[in-house]
Amino acid sequence: MANLSTAPTPDIPEVGSRAATPAAHPPRRSRSLAHELVDGIGAQIQAQVLRPGDKLPTESEIMRSYGVSRTVVREALSRLQAGGLVETRHGIGTFVLEPQSGTGFRIDPAEIATAVDVMAVLELRISLETESAGLAAVRRTESQLAALRSALDALESDTSGAGDTVSPDFRFHLVIANATGNRYFADIMSHLGATLIPRARINSSRVAMEDLPAYLRRVNREHEEIYEAIARRDPESARAAMRIHLTNSRERLRRAHEASQLAAGPAGPAQR
Repeated sequence: MANLSTAPTPDIPEVGSRAATPAAHPPRRSRSLAHELVDGIGAQIQAQVLRPGDKLPTESEIMRSYGVSRTVVREALSRLQAGGLVETRHGIGTFVLEPQSGTGFRIDPAEIATAVDVMAVLELRISLETESAGLAAVRRTESQLAALRSALDALESDTSGAGDTVSPDFRFHLVIANATGNRYFADIMSHLGATLIPRARINSSRVAMEDLPAYLRRVNREHEEIYEAIARRDPESARAAMRIHLTNSRERLRRAHEASQLAAGPAGPAQR
């Protein structure tokens, strides 16, 4: 874990610093707190107080330092992941990434209309599947848990991306919907079909500025977090893991879409 500087950087609240605890201020909404936490950790990364390869403190330690809830910490880490600043490694911790090279990532102009649709579907999925994961953690059967494991194994067996990774990905999410015990969750998922999976419609790995194997390994780690929470019947963690997984996808796509619009300028492709 990174040894954080004890000398505070001006205007940068340090993770692990009691001065960052917002207890002296009136209560604020969790979104505002998450934004402040993102700014604080992000500023330390920019200032190289936290360097590439450094391990962030645990969720519990960040909670104590900033005086915020676990939900706030997880939302902040999700945003930092989506921004390409950190990476959470399953069962190990969250680490600072090397700065991204280049001028940013963009969507092919031919894919812009599709990207808008995919973002809209991801917004729906965040609402739907976050609760679906929580219910599945409480209501799932052993056979449904085995079906989830089977879908993950199929995904992990082909991290090269040479085979069909969309079908087992969709199957994983559909089994979670079935495990809620509420047929309407599964009905909505089945109606939308495999087009729910962003890479079925756009080049997700290029949007994430990763080669396909690296992109699939990261997606699989996020799936494992969801699976483990459901396996241990932990609804709060299952909801948080699903929200992080889907929010990461939406945020990467949103940033790429904004970069494409800036690059296109006023004469760029018409937006819906």
